[in-house]
Amino acid sequence: MQNIKIAVVILNFNGKKLLQKFLPAVIQYSSQATIYVADNASADDSIRFLKTEFPTIKLIELKENYGFAKGYNEALKQVDADYFILLNSDVEVTPNWIEPIINLMALDKTIAAAQPKILSYNEKNEFEYAGACGGFIDKYGYPFCRGRIFDTLEKDNAQYNQPIEVFWATGACMFIRADIYTNLKGFDGFYFAHMEEIDLCWRIKNIQHKVMAVPTSVVYHLGGGTLNKLSPRKTFLNFRNSLISLTKNNSNGSLFFKIVTRLVLDGVAGVKFFVEGKPVHTWAIIKAHFSFYANFKNTLRLRKEIKSAANYTPSNNQIYQSSIVFDYFLKNKKRFSDLKKELFTA
Repeated sequence: MQNIKIAVVILNFNGKKLLQKFLPAVIQYSSQATIYVADNASADDSIRFLKTEFPTIKLIELKENYGFAKGYNEALKQVDADYFILLNSDVEVTPNWIEPIINLMALDKTIAAAQPKILSYNEKNEFEYAGACGGFIDKYGYPFCRGRIFDTLEKDNAQYNQPIEVFWATGACMFIRADIYTNLKGFDGFYFAHMEEIDLCWRIKNIQHKVMAVPTSVVYHLGGGTLNKLSPRKTFLNFRNSLISLTKNNSNGSLFFKIVTRLVLDGVAGVKFFVEGKPVHTWAIIKAHFSFYANFKNTLRLRKEIKSAANYTPSNNQIYQSSIVFDYFLKNKKRFSDLKKELFTA
């Protein structure tokens, strides 16, 4: 890796305490990389703290809080590297967390993005919600992971220790080729946060590149550092951005049917939230749908742009050709290993 330029880029917003806790390990175990912290116009003491305590870290000061998606787009314009490693500020890295992934990507030029095994910082033997051991989606655009389906988190018993091609890599710790990121114009800044990594990986898949999960690299994610898991704002972003991604990137002629089915399934989720005494999340889903409608014309424009790219050759591989909602809630398939492998190949 001597001639490869690697940049670890941490996006920060009012995260002084997280940087204080997790940045030392990043410095200790990332000697082959240049470390950047991109600050999203924090109102806390983050910038002074970084300049005082970690003067060797390269600091990028953004003018406003652009959110996760646009924040990275703006920050990475100022980073010169062959590989970007997008790392959440609430991730604890471990020895040898970079080498296995970069070595694999260097050997196989078709791999555009990858992620390590993501375990819970608080429950070290359990997969973490945001990415686990590699991400997938079903045919209606609902995401799940190898090691995590909806709210069911599996224990890590080395059952997913083999590297495999996946559909999406987590934004909590995403390795990505800088030229691919740039050529695809990075994340969709409209998303602000949540689902932007799935959208980007879908676009990567649609130009015949691969996304991998490499479990020989392990990190521990605290989670909830940007938006709390139970935040109505997060519910809104997840549902809206997922619908936009499905519309932009779905390649076959059944888009209308899939969108209608998604809207119905989202409605069922809204009723479930209401029955559980969480009406603010029901309202968040309703608002997400109206925002999706309001931006539908622009989404179709982006869909046309994606499909008109010279190297656009869509593939449905790694898309689960069934309903994960149906299988999870009605068939009681709670673990990734319960799903039929043949349904991941179109």
